[in-house]
Amino acid sequence: MGGGNSSPSPPQPLLSAPWRNLPQDKKEDLEFVKAFQPGNKNVKQLRILLHGPVGAGKSSFINSVNSVLQNRIIGRAPTDAISGSSYTKKYKTYKIRNGQGSHYPFVFSDIMGFEKDTDRGVHVDDVILALKGHVEEGYQFDPTQRLKEGDEGYRSSPTLNDRVHVLVCVIPADKVSLVDDKVVKKMREVRLAASELDIPQLAIITRADLACPEVKKNVNNAYTSNYLKEQVDKFYMLLGIPQNCIFLVKNYDPDPNINADMNALIMNALRQMITFGDDFLSDP
Repeated sequence: MGGGNSSPSPPQPLLSAPWRNLPQDKKEDLEFVKAFQPGNKNVKQLRILLHGPVGAGKSSFINSVNSVLQNRIIGRAPTDAISGSSYTKKYKTYKIRNGQGSHYPFVFSDIMGFEKDTDRGVHVDDVILALKGHVEEGYQFDPTQRLKEGDEGYRSSPTLNDRVHVLVCVIPADKVSLVDDKVVKKMREVRLAASELDIPQLAIITRADLACPEVKKNVNNAYTSNYLKEQVDKFYMLLGIPQNCIFLVKNYDPDPNINADMNALIMNALRQMITFGDDFLSDP
């Protein structure tokens, strides 16, 4: 009868060509970041807010950026791999030293992670207040009670420096399909609020090496990984963030040594965050 086996062949772990090209010079994005100055002279520092589910790697990404720029492993933002709940409890701003006795003109704001239960994790309204600059440094998040005007920790008259200039969603590559629907709903609400405020948005997918064995072997395979491309597409369907605004990274956790290939992924994502934020600040 002939015909053979008509079942589809399994997807290849690596594509024949990368679906995104990084600069050939691995230090190009790093040099851009080091030389960056905000176009808006009324702003001292560009503020990047990270949000996402508990354990996504928000604090680890901050440490990784710091590690790249300091050329040594840094662990200032506390992380915890075993608690199962958000290790970040307070609204915390992280500055990064530039080696010249001052700091780079961008900062990261770290917040409590989202959880599916209503009495756990950061409240959506608190994140939206942070976008607008109403959350004061050091405010202790209370999952059971949202921050409101008149409360300790509420900033009544935020300046442009207090506001968020770019919003970054963080999610682990090995759990894109496992994010609870209630958590996705919370992230969508924050995304909608940011859109109404014209705040630019992008996303980073962490733990690329844990999700794909080929990337674990060689981090340069990140953007040729068929599996990771599928995760990016799934994440786009979840939140609507365009694929060209979703970046893959491998954080320096638990890696103890600086690696130029890991640096390239981290700096490529950071460069886009800075560019988006600076465009936002430069708009009339």
